[in-house]
Amino acid sequence: MPLPSERITNISEGDQEGWEVYLKAVDMIRSGEDVLMLSIGDHDFPTPVETIDAAKKALDDGHTKYTTMQGIPQLLKAMAKVSTKALSLPVTTDEVVTMAGGQSGLYAAMQACVNPGDHVIILSPHYVTYPGTVRSAGATFTLVSCSPENGFEPKAEDIEAAIQPNTKAVLMNTPNNPTCAIYSRETLEAIGEVCIKHDLWIISDEVYWSLSNGKHVSPRALPGLKERTVVLVSMSKSHVMTGWRMGWIVAEPEMVHNFMQHNLVNSYGISDFISRAAAEALENDYGVGELQELFTKRGGVFREALIGANDIRILNEDGAMYFMIDIRNITHDAETFAFKLLEEEKLCVMPGDSFGPSASGHIRISLCQPEDKLREGAKRLKRFASNYSS
Repeated sequence: MPLPSERITNISEGDQEGWEVYLKAVDMIRSGEDVLMLSIGDHDFPTPVETIDAAKKALDDGHTKYTTMQGIPQLLKAMAKVSTKALSLPVTTDEVVTMAGGQSGLYAAMQACVNPGDHVIILSPHYVTYPGTVRSAGATFTLVSCSPENGFEPKAEDIEAAIQPNTKAVLMNTPNNPTCAIYSRETLEAIGEVCIKHDLWIISDEVYWSLSNGKHVSPRALPGLKERTVVLVSMSKSHVMTGWRMGWIVAEPEMVHNFMQHNLVNSYGISDFISRAAAEALENDYGVGELQELFTKRGGVFREALIGANDIRILNEDGAMYFMIDIRNITHDAETFAFKLLEEEKLCVMPGDSFGPSASGHIRISLCQPEDKLREGAKRLKRFASNYSS
């Protein structure tokens, strides 16, 4: 057959390094082994029943037709309302556009802001799909490391040092996955100054805003940054809707028009019945407050159960549904550590290297398990770390 395009075959080049631990754990579970998964950020409970009932009603009412490329009016109104709260600045319906989840929004943002041959700066540690999404736009990238010594917050001078003549955008994620770092206003203002100076886009992934204990700051809300900032929002984590593929972008109206053109050739709009259920979920905050309380409580349970593990420590405890754990007093080889932890304790965690080299010497655990399993996971991790030898 004819050869596939280099664009598609090179999308994920080298990006799966570190995820072999998770894949091995999946194979072990399929073979009947009792593996405790503290690796993936997918809720261990279903979407709120109110959201499900809203979708059922929309189906029963016959809402199964095409929608517009921007989204149905009630959903746009709800997204604008929630965006106003999330970003701490007024957002209107002509500044939002629906996307099939956060990843779809990221892809659209890269297609809209970057030309083939351009260069993007990715703040790292980063979500695993970021490099591939940049490659899909025909662009190159540089990872700018955010060090644990700085709480995994970026430094503006490091970003400026990475700028090339063809740099077009800075891609960031706050609250951050995997580190849970919440970038401060001062950090974002400094980054903003660099982006204004060099006329760069800011693509800001803010899907965890609702799990930040009110500490989230959006760069779009800062002086001088609104017109150059594209914000990605999703209902996956905030409303327990990972499989529903519902998210949106906040941008200037001119860019919203461009994103509508993207939707025209990519998805031809979002499902009508899902749109109506999402609008109701956003209007009524189904599950949002409960999630923040739940993950705060679960974090406390895991943290308390880990007391006494003197050679490892939890970092950045306020920023979502994960903990990043520093194991550098034991080893800098987090991947080997995670493989041995899986083999000896049947506990699966994500090695920090999965999210970029700046997270080497760390592991990420997910709080998407009931309290008893989190206690057991902390017990196994503490026991393993105390006896670890590379």
